[in-house]
Amino acid sequence: MRPEVSVVVPVYNEADNVDDLHRQLTAVLSGLGRPYEILIVDDGSSDGTLDRLLALEVRDPALRVLRLRRNFGQTAAFSAGFDHARGDVVVTSDGDLQNDPADIPLLLAKLDEGFDIVCGWRKHRKDPWSKKIPSFFANRLISWATGVQLNDYGCSLKAIRSDVVRNLRLYGEMHRFIPAVASWMGVSVAEVPVNHRPRTRGTSKYGIGRTVRVLLDLFTVKFLGVYGTRPSHLFGLMGLASGTTGFAILSYLAYIRLFADAAIGGRPLLLLGALLFLTGVILVSVGLVAELLVRTYHESQGKPTYFVREMRPTEAAPREAALTRH
Repeated sequence: MRPEVSVVVPVYNEADNVDDLHRQLTAVLSGLGRPYEILIVDDGSSDGTLDRLLALEVRDPALRVLRLRRNFGQTAAFSAGFDHARGDVVVTSDGDLQNDPADIPLLLAKLDEGFDIVCGWRKHRKDPWSKKIPSFFANRLISWATGVQLNDYGCSLKAIRSDVVRNLRLYGEMHRFIPAVASWMGVSVAEVPVNHRPRTRGTSKYGIGRTVRVLLDLFTVKFLGVYGTRPSHLFGLMGLASGTTGFAILSYLAYIRLFADAAIGGRPLLLLGALLFLTGVILVSVGLVAELLVRTYHESQGKPTYFVREMRPTEAAPREAALTRH
């Protein structure tokens, strides 16, 4: 039977947690009254995690284990899980038991209200301040930059409709930007408070370097979201501003040289004008090249620049009638 709910959980060196994780997920999902599957992605673990997962898979036909060849990172593991999930709804979660599987029905109930993505909000987060303070400012920055207002971008507990998941392409550390990336499709996003538990076994895989990677990915998300299909608008505007300013400076210098007989060769303003003008020409050229690359990317692979929510039968009826008449 095809599952209605797919739970995707990436794990990396979580041998002490996978048994309890499976037990808690099974207890919650079996009470939903819906067909389900648990898809655990082993992201190159080296501590016996895979052996425990394979033993669980033998006993539980609803459990599927996807093993990656090496440690590719959490974003790649989520992406692999999305590619193999079969459910109408995909629920994501961490594998360290800090996300509470008991919150899954809450997310699904909110999703049934008509939302496309429901995100968990660790309102009472059980992490040290060294994690909570950078996360607080990162959430505010991401919300401001992307326009998708959420209190907790870092919570992995989410419920997403499969038609949204199929159009997601994740790179870098972009799994935490799923609501922002999906917002380009015009999806509706909701957020609900969820339980958060302290880590009791295993070690955290996150360090301060993650903050830097998140900031770099934020630039990528912002650029792709606003200028992904029209990069010439960004580079062209900057190029025109720079080039126009440089041209005005050079025109002024030319005027005083020709009509005021003033020397301009030793003026720093001459170098500034030439630099701004050449920078403007380069930026406009980069914008045109980027525009060609974007069009080649979309047209060569048949990728649309839009996303269809639904096509009602009434919209197709006139064309079908016209074909019938001819």
